[in-house]
Amino acid sequence: MLFSKASGLNDSVYGKSLYPIRKWMEERNEFWEARSKLADIFGMDDIDTWCAKYGGMTSLGDMEPVGEGAAYPRGSMQEGYSKVLEPYEWKLSSELTQAMVEDNLLLSKGKLHGGNMVKSYHRIREKFGAAIFNNITATTFDLGGRTWDNTCWDGGAIAATSHTSKVTGSALANSDNYDTVVFSYDNLCAAEEKMQKFTDEDGNLVGIQPDTIIIPNNAPIKKLVMDSVLTESGRPGTTDHSTNIHAGRWNVVIWDMLSKGTATNDPWYLVDSEYAKEMGLFFLDRTPLQVKQYVDENTDNLISKARARFIAGCADWRCLYASVPA
Repeated sequence: MLFSKASGLNDSVYGKSLYPIRKWMEERNEFWEARSKLADIFGMDDIDTWCAKYGGMTSLGDMEPVGEGAAYPRGSMQEGYSKVLEPYEWKLSSELTQAMVEDNLLLSKGKLHGGNMVKSYHRIREKFGAAIFNNITATTFDLGGRTWDNTCWDGGAIAATSHTSKVTGSALANSDNYDTVVFSYDNLCAAEEKMQKFTDEDGNLVGIQPDTIIIPNNAPIKKLVMDSVLTESGRPGTTDHSTNIHAGRWNVVIWDMLSKGTATNDPWYLVDSEYAKEMGLFFLDRTPLQVKQYVDENTDNLISKARARFIAGCADWRCLYASVPA
């Protein structure tokens, strides 16, 4: 969070209140950063260029057995899919009047305005990240009066019943990362197996190991998930006392920005967090939150302006599985 102010501002009637307001804004920034779910889900990248490109190569192939002293077989590979993310510019301003100084309200109102400005910045970031999930089967979503791209690097929706191979140009086997089933112990088992069968463009297993369950802040699904992954022994809700294979294996992220269903048909997502942060889900910060303060010569009001540049998106669809019940 970066502050700047016009020269001579400390000599104005606002001078004595600027530092407490600034300190309050910094504290609120830390407060909201600590509560953000973005870093639990996305790879958080600070970049110093106008865009970032995420991509990979196709498989090199397997090593081959050769006779003693034989030449090395030469494998081949090509550039795979790629995804370009370009940070967008976000702005907001607020105004405090000189009358507030006269009524001894500047500090209290200044904190309120400053805190709300910081909250607005973090709220739109959470909304943007969550919109990717809330529209996981769509190729675009609308936010802030704009339409945003929501495709993965093969040009289709992030969650789909099939994805295209860069090598063959046709549907890739075992590339179904979308379903409409409700969360349950058995469906969690099936979804995990499905993700573990994801392959690269040449049909080789990628080695996906999902470790995170992402759910909305809704009581029914929270109970279902916690019963399924925290019970040490016994199948939850049954008389089956066999070992619970999910006990202690999952991180659970409860994100209040996610769309809710009704009763037990909430959407839920599985993510391989390590793969997601390396190849899949990215949140890019080009310019951190910048706050500029100055006095408007026409009104004598204190103007605060906030500016940032960021973007989020998905490259490799293999990092996640989504189930969105109807």
